[in-house]
Amino acid sequence: MSTWYEGLKKPHLTPPNKFFWPVWIAIYLLIFASFVLYFIAPSHPHLYTTLALLAIHFTAAFNWTGIFFSRKKILLAFFDLLFIDITLIAIILLFLQASLPATLFLIPYLGWGLFATYLNWHIYRLNR
Repeated sequence: MSTWYEGLKKPHLTPPNKFFWPVWIAIYLLIFASFVLYFIAPSHPHLYTTLALLAIHFTAAFNWTGIFFSRKKILLAFFDLLFIDITLIAIILLFLQASLPATLFLIPYLGWGLFATYLNWHIYRLNR
C-alpha cells in the first residue's frame, strides 16, 4: 500500500495490511461460488435487472481503489462504498429469489463491505 495510506490516522479496528489479501481471496471465491449457484438455479426471476445491477455494482466496487488510493478522495470513496453496500443488498434480495445457498455465500461479502464502509468513514473523520 502507498506511503500516503500508511500516514493516515486509522480507527482502532483497522486490520493489519497483510490481512486484506487473504480476506479478499476468500470473498472472491465465495462470490464465484454464489454466481455458480445462482446461474445453475432452475429459475432466475428478474434476470436482466440482476445482471445490470451486478455490472453497476462491480464497476463501483472496482472504482473504489482508484478513488481512495490514487485520487485520495476519502469522502468520495465513502459514498462509493455506501453505493456498493446498497447495490449488494439489492443483489442479495434478487439472488434470494433464485437460490438460498447463492444468497448465503454473499453474506460475508456484505459483512466485509459494511466493515470497509465503517473503516472508510472513520479514516475520513480522523484525517479531515
